[in-house]
Amino acid sequence: MKHSLAKMVGGHLRRAAIAGGLEAAHLIARAGLMGKARGRGAVFTLHHVRPSDHRDFDPNAHLEITPAFLDKAILTLKRDGYRFVALEELPERLASADDRPFACFTLDDGYRNNLEWALPVFERHGVPFTIFVTAGFVDRTHTLWWETLADLLSACREFRFDFGDGAVLVPSGTPAQRQAAFDRIAAYIHGADEAGAVAALNRAAYELGIDPFAITEQLTLDESGLRALIASPLASLGAHTVSHRALARLNDDEARREIASSAARVEAITGRPPLTIAYPYGYRPTASTRDHRLAADLGFAVAVTTEPGTLSSGVNLHALPRISLNGHFQSERHVSALASGIPFRPLHDPLSRKRFKNRIMQPFKVLQRP
Repeated sequence: MKHSLAKMVGGHLRRAAIAGGLEAAHLIARAGLMGKARGRGAVFTLHHVRPSDHRDFDPNAHLEITPAFLDKAILTLKRDGYRFVALEELPERLASADDRPFACFTLDDGYRNNLEWALPVFERHGVPFTIFVTAGFVDRTHTLWWETLADLLSACREFRFDFGDGAVLVPSGTPAQRQAAFDRIAAYIHGADEAGAVAALNRAAYELGIDPFAITEQLTLDESGLRALIASPLASLGAHTVSHRALARLNDDEARREIASSAARVEAITGRPPLTIAYPYGYRPTASTRDHRLAADLGFAVAVTTEPGTLSSGVNLHALPRISLNGHFQSERHVSALASGIPFRPLHDPLSRKRFKNRIMQPFKVLQRP
């Protein structure tokens, strides 16, 4: 219990430290310092866009922002001189001599609220965006384990889960216990056979009367919804694999199938092969140099990670960094700070890279993924 509480408090302290760092970066940028850190531009990552709905236990709160904040983020970037371009145009923009900064917006997984709430904001400002489609969510053959787990933990005081050596009782009666259980099962999913671990989670959910596939149906767009979305000339679809498993943990044939089948599913909806792909989870070690090569070999012009950073002219087009618009940091000042590139600058300094990544960037990266 003490360990669970300490981890929960530690999470709050990390977020407070990150917020303080972003405020400092904002002030540095406003003072006109470290201008080169901005690079040529930035690609932003979003997931859910919907009105705030406070929940007592919400381990995925970092994956959602409000429509009002998206509106403010766009206005902030406009004020800071950014042009908005489609992700597919990025190679051309990076190769051009035009040094005006640009921004691309991307949304992962294909949530229904992207159509209902995000699209009107993008249309109001004339901003293009890319939705990365997980084929298994579209076809209701796969589940969103992080959403299943959140619902499960909110529904009971304890439950049984098989971590591979037989079912054990997992307490979930207090906020600290729920967060500890979420972290433990998430680590198991990322560290084991992912498909098998997700299947074990689905079984545990069914035992409590929770249908993981109903959650997929409730939260994500089907083909008709995606067709309605791309009726807007501002919207485009990219690939996001079939099962949303970490590609780097799959063998070569499995990884290739995940990418190619996802591309084929997007083409069936849009009528043309997608030029863009986002790696599930997107951080090292879930997406490897092998996966970058596969994306290039299979014809993608652009592939994005979730490694944080801004863009430079020499960046690898199949391992592009992105900046998460994080639900815990919904402030215009934070948008300016992130777009400035200043929070990521120590990553390019060999003397401070290791310490910076361990103390600052690792907690921030954890906050932008399930």
